[in-house]
Amino acid sequence: MPLVATHSSGIFHAMHIYTHPEFIHHDVAEGHPERPDRLRHLLDHLDREGILDDCQLREPSDLNDAQILAAHTAEHLEFLRRSEPTDGIVPLDPDTWMGTRSLNAARLAASAVCSGVDDVVAGTEQRVFCAVRPPGHHAEANSAMGFCLLNSVAIAALHALEQTNIDRVAIVDFDVHHGNGSVDICKDHPQIMVCSSFQHPYYPNRLDDIEQPNIVNTPLPAGSGSDDFRRAISTQWLGALEQHQPDLILVSAGFDAHQLDPLAALNLQEQDFQWITQQIVSIANRYSQGRVVSTLEGGYDLEALARSAQAHIEALV
Repeated sequence: MPLVATHSSGIFHAMHIYTHPEFIHHDVAEGHPERPDRLRHLLDHLDREGILDDCQLREPSDLNDAQILAAHTAEHLEFLRRSEPTDGIVPLDPDTWMGTRSLNAARLAASAVCSGVDDVVAGTEQRVFCAVRPPGHHAEANSAMGFCLLNSVAIAALHALEQTNIDRVAIVDFDVHHGNGSVDICKDHPQIMVCSSFQHPYYPNRLDDIEQPNIVNTPLPAGSGSDDFRRAISTQWLGALEQHQPDLILVSAGFDAHQLDPLAALNLQEQDFQWITQQIVSIANRYSQGRVVSTLEGGYDLEALARSAQAHIEALV
């Protein structure tokens, strides 16, 4: 079925998908789950399924340091610049690697989400998906971790608040790992609500017990399936988001809670990602003029990632 959305002026393409060839050139260690094949396979799948016939691909340009420094410390940015190798790859920790073009890829990933924000605020788009790597939601204000160098979604949330008609933002994060970085960066910004569902106890075991009105942590025990997930989201997220009434919703779309994912032990399926996206779109239509910008986080089984992202994108449209 072609993904064609209607607009007051007629019919237009479904939405933009931001991506960039540089994302493939973020190199990691042999056997690392967050590998370039994730993005290659995802984009090939979307092409085969006809999604890219209707969703226009766009490339972001680099963002400025001030946008990064709104979310991260100057020391962190300097650490990344200092750590980037001139040849080969280097580990920042056992999980997180940098190659010669990794910082550029991370900057472009953050820029993609900011560009999506600009599009929906300008009204040229209602919804945007960012097919990016490296992921970002574990990167804290002063540290890279969990495959993440820069926190794309937190950078974009703070960028959004600089726009004249955006007073409140929501970040919704359904990755299997807690969005500790987004919580760390946004917890002292009451205009930003962060809702994060995650397997617990599990990596990263940080900042998941904060009790603040703008932080909604939703832990799920290993083995949780569709009913557990939907019940938790319905009872903990939806009312909080309605109360927050965001002008814009940003999504950290991690698909590693899928039952086939090798890194975790939740049992979600494509239909669950479709369902939660439908809930997000419903909230956005009521409070945010339909504005949703989603960015790829986790998902390490290639087929499960591709099918889940397709379900997410179709529900966004």
